[in-house]
Amino acid sequence: MDDHHHQSKVQRLYEACDAAFSSGNKAGLPTLTQIRWLQDLLDGMEAADVGIDAGGGSERSSSSEDDEQSPPGRRFLSARAFTRITYVHIYECDDFSIGVFCFPAGATLPLHDHPQMVVLSKLLYGSMRVKSYDWVNAPPCPGPRKSGLARVVAVDEVREAPCKASVLFPRSGGNIHSLTAVTPCALLDVLAPPYAEDLGRPSTYFSDIAIPSLPGFAVLEEAELPDGFRVAGAPYVGPELMVDMDIMYN
Repeated sequence: MDDHHHQSKVQRLYEACDAAFSSGNKAGLPTLTQIRWLQDLLDGMEAADVGIDAGGGSERSSSSEDDEQSPPGRRFLSARAFTRITYVHIYECDDFSIGVFCFPAGATLPLHDHPQMVVLSKLLYGSMRVKSYDWVNAPPCPGPRKSGLARVVAVDEVREAPCKASVLFPRSGGNIHSLTAVTPCALLDVLAPPYAEDLGRPSTYFSDIAIPSLPGFAVLEEAELPDGFRVAGAPYVGPELMVDMDIMYN
């Protein structure tokens, strides 16, 4: 592991997140330079780097140049196998999480927020439609029903891989968004810090009500999840992570 070139891309991403977000390593928020560094690392990542075969076939992808990282016998999750939105958990600690949301065509992750979080996302394959908002004032306090005035950031913006990694912040960048898969697609997400109900970072879903007299704005109101909506889980089968001298096995 001494040779940087032999590190897997997911290992490099983990170490960069650890440097940028771990409470033991810094004071305050990550710097813009660290965010750019993480975006650059994400820009260099493909589905095969996290153990997903975007083509849906059973052969290993030959597009990954790190041949020594991907022995021929390594298992891949097939993109075609996802019939509902599926989260592949790679790593989580109190300070950040890394994982992949895999979508079948047509599936929607309803409008939801990311309270007090920085989220970096890289579309690994496919295309998706994004609708997003930011709160006009301070984000509403958790209460019986969160609601507030929000500014439209994106309306049905289509993102198609390969594209640059995006970043959203607590107060900007489209902190409240919904994602709809145009084709089968997957989003590699870094959440810092992750959702934590007991620490005031619950995941809240919203409905949006346009304001005809105020174009570009909407009222967002806390909403129940659609009936039958759930995110499935799948095991991570990509290169193993070396975490704090411990090896995390697949």
